[in-house]
Amino acid sequence: MAGMQAFPRFPAAAAACLLLAACGTTPAPPAPAVPEVTPAQRLAAVQAAAGAADTELDVQPLRDPQVADLRERAAAALAAGQAEAAAEALNQALLATPDDPAVLQERAEVALLQGQYDRAETLARRAYDLGSRVGPMCRRHWATIEQSRLARGQAENAASARAQLAACTVPGVQRF
Repeated sequence: MAGMQAFPRFPAAAAACLLLAACGTTPAPPAPAVPEVTPAQRLAAVQAAAGAADTELDVQPLRDPQVADLRERAAAALAAGQAEAAAEALNQALLATPDDPAVLQERAEVALLQGQYDRAETLARRAYDLGSRVGPMCRRHWATIEQSRLARGQAENAASARAQLAACTVPGVQRF
């Protein structure tokens, strides 16, 4: 009989131990706050990466007037803070010239501004594949890829994109 009385007390004793153990644990320290970067700040970082070196060769192809008009409309919409209208104008431009690296890059930047990070990277990567491997546009491609990866928490992949930025710059011609 004595063995039978000890058995019903065991669950109560175990529950008491678990309750005391739970009281003795300290909560994990909060994770350090990651600075919140807005999509507009990410776009500004891309534009800054392009640079403004006047000693660098920057070849611009001839543009279809309709596409040029749509690009201007997109730029005006962005200046007015209307990212959706800019995206629509650039989408129309891509229907006319789907392989234009500049239009692809501009659309990638609008996607970045809209918080569409996967799309921004895809468009920038396609623009890089079709476009120049050096110069300001090349830097914009890789900066867009870097920012989209950072926004998705892919710091290691973002670092590899950042490393590609240096390969986009070639020494300029010294003018006398």
